[in-house]
Formats: sequence, structure tokens, C-alpha cells
Amino acid sequence: QVQLVESGGGLVQPGGSLRLSCAASGSIFSIYAMGWYRQAPGKQRELVATITSGGSPNYADSVKGRFTVSRDNAKNTVYLQMNSLKSEDTAVYYCNADLYNLRLEVRRHYWGQGTQVTVSS
Repeated sequence: QVQLVESGGGLVQPGGSLRLSCAASGSIFSIYAMGWYRQAPGKQRELVATITSGGSPNYADSVKGRFTVSRDNAKNTVYLQMNSLKSEDTAVYYCNADLYNLRLEVRRHYWGQGTQVTVSS
């Protein structure tokens, strides 16, 4: 069994900051890319940021310069530091990990349960 558990969401005023965390646990042999996606009401899920096992990040244009993705491989954890938040960043944020499940002997993507981020005054 593999689980991704997110934390750190909440309500913040425009211009504020939040830090999301996502820890992967279970029968994991190796984790490749990890990242964050978000889904606003009435919209499709979209990529926010990803990071390779070597630490190379990739960002959506809408968050470049404001968000920073990082990871701690020893803890199987990925982070998303969100600064200068805008109302349009309001969404449910989902963690994603591309990993090899040791018990099932398969490589696939796993998703967290999602954490709500609301940017409002």
C-alpha cells in the first residue's frame, strides 16, 4: 500500500504565503518525479509544478517566480512554497508521485487526497 498525505492548506489573504507538504509512504522502492497539481471549481486539473529525483523543477507559467517546489528524498517528501498568492490560486491542490511500488512490482502515478487553498480577503 502506498499513500501520499498532504498538509499545509488553508485560508490566506491575497499577497500572503502558504507552504504545502506531501509525504509518501508504504511499499516504495524508488520515487521518480513528484509534483503538485490543482483543480479550481468548474475547471480541469492542471499542473502547478514538478520536480525530478535529481531536483530539477518545472513550473506552470502562471506560478513562475511566485511558487517554489522542492523535495527531501530521504523523507520521500515534496514541498510547495507559495508566495504572493492571488485569488486565482484558489483551488484544491493535489500531490502526485511517479514511483515504483515494491510490493506490486509496478511503476505508476499516485495521488494524494487533496488540500484546499483559498486566497481571499
